[in-house]
Amino acid sequence: MILAAGLVGALIGASAMALAPGGAVSSDKAAIEKIVRDYILEHPEIIPEAMERLHGKQMAQAVNENRAALETPFKGAWAGAADGDVVLVEFFDYACGYCKASQADVLRLLNEDKKLKVVWREFPVLGDASQEAALVSLAAAETGKYAVFHNKLFDLGRPTDANVKAAQTATGLDPAKVAAAKNNGAYQSEIEKNYDLARTLNMTGTPAFVIGATVLQGAVGYEALKKAIAEARAK
Repeated sequence: MILAAGLVGALIGASAMALAPGGAVSSDKAAIEKIVRDYILEHPEIIPEAMERLHGKQMAQAVNENRAALETPFKGAWAGAADGDVVLVEFFDYACGYCKASQADVLRLLNEDKKLKVVWREFPVLGDASQEAALVSLAAAETGKYAVFHNKLFDLGRPTDANVKAAQTATGLDPAKVAAAKNNGAYQSEIEKNYDLARTLNMTGTPAFVIGATVLQGAVGYEALKKAIAEARAK
C-alpha cells in the first residue's frame, strides 16, 4: 500500500508538471487525478512494473546510505580481494539450509573472480544454536581463522553443540576465547548491528545478499549472483 501510494503520488506530480504552462505545478488537482486514474485503468499492467522499480530505487537508496556499514567486515569475516572492485555482502544463519546450499555458489564465485570481495554478516535468526554458533564464528574472525571455521561448520551440517565444537577444534581456536565469546560485548554489538541493517533493508530471512545497489533475498543461485556482480561492476 505504501509503495502504491508513493507511485500514484509520483504520477500525479509528473502529470502536474506536464499540464502546467512553463513548468509550474498546476493547481487543478481534480483534473490531474482524473488523468492519472484514467490512464491507470486503461493500462493496469504498468502498476507491478512501476512498483518494482520504485521498490528498487528505495532499496538502492537504503544500500547507498548504509554502504560503509554493510561492506566493512567484522575483523576477518571476509574473503577474496582486499580491495575488490565489487563487494558481495551475505547475511546468513548457520542453521539455514538455504545458506548452506548458497555456500557453494559463493565459494565458486570467489574462486573464479579474483576482483571480488565477500563480506559475511552474522544474522542468527533461527534460534539459540544459531546465536551461539555466530558468537564462536566472530571469535574465529577476530583470530584470523574465520573462513576455515565458516566452511567447516557448513560442511558438518546444523550448528549443534557437537558440530560447533568439531569445527572449533578443526580450526584450532583457543578454547578459552571461545568460552568467553558468549560474554563478549563486541560480538553482541556486531550481531545487533547486523539485525539493524537487515531491518533497514527489509530483509525477511536468510540468506540475503547485497551486491552493488541490489538486494537479493533467498538462495537465488550462482547465475543470479554472477549477474548482479557483473551489473555492479558495469556501474
